[in-house]
Amino acid sequence: MKPSSTTINGFYSFLAEGLDDLDRSLAANRYISLQFLQKVISLLRSFHSQLTHLVQNLHLPVGEKWLDEYMDESSRLWEACHVLKLGISNMENYCSTGANIVSLLEEGRRNSINSQLLRQVMRAIAVCEREAMGIEEESRVLFMTRIDALSLRFDEKVPVESKLNGFNGFRGALFAMRNVSSCLLLMLLWGIVYWFPDSSSSSSSSRVANIEGSSLFFSSFLVSTARLMQRVVEEIGRRDARPGILMHEFRNAKEAVEEVKVELENSGGIGSQSVVESMRVWFGLLKSGSDNVVGQLDDFFDEIVEGRKKLLDICSHR
Repeated sequence: MKPSSTTINGFYSFLAEGLDDLDRSLAANRYISLQFLQKVISLLRSFHSQLTHLVQNLHLPVGEKWLDEYMDESSRLWEACHVLKLGISNMENYCSTGANIVSLLEEGRRNSINSQLLRQVMRAIAVCEREAMGIEEESRVLFMTRIDALSLRFDEKVPVESKLNGFNGFRGALFAMRNVSSCLLLMLLWGIVYWFPDSSSSSSSSRVANIEGSSLFFSSFLVSTARLMQRVVEEIGRRDARPGILMHEFRNAKEAVEEVKVELENSGGIGSQSVVESMRVWFGLLKSGSDNVVGQLDDFFDEIVEGRKKLLDICSHR
């Protein structure tokens, strides 16, 4: 991504360019992987950092409503990321149960499987399957009970130009950030927490018709946001996804467990090395990717706190 500008129009261009880069990344990968979701978090952090930096350069009046509006938006980001962390943290135990199955299977390959070890493996698989079901049910409840309060709308009507120019253009920048972050947060929530068809049906619309009178810089990020969300929704439809966690590694780990279970039931033995290796790979990717996401979210929490402190300090020292 090119270096960003400290102007309002530069901020709009920065948003559009980042969204277009992410759109190209999804087009190349064509699934919602942890690698893609990490890029989404990185982009969200970059946008927030740039907004905080921009506000510091707008010389806004002390004691005005702009600070409350910024605090409200940063609080929304915090709450959404807290939901994401709750969702991704559930993967830790699941990865441990998967690793236990792999360890037992490897023992069976080294020493030849016996009836006792086979029973151990089947019990471990049952535990793993229950763990996966529990994760998706907890995630479904989390999504249903916490998401409405976040007001993740990115297709709301664009305010009139005069309002967007309020506080030296701050309100326009905040409106842009709110719309873009809603789009990115929805992708993260669908991938990490839960997705069901109704949650994306209304989001698939590219309603950007209310941009007449807005500047080219402003309207560009709206078009980029709609195009990216449309591609995500189309990708979900192309995969004929079932309700649940869309994360590619999680779904493949579950499939790998099922493949091992079928082989054990059909042959009474360990089965092919390729199936065991597939399970090892997917659980390894799920573990490392989940750990990276947790680290990114923790860093983002620190950045949100730092951004709020910086703007409060600016106001208190004027």
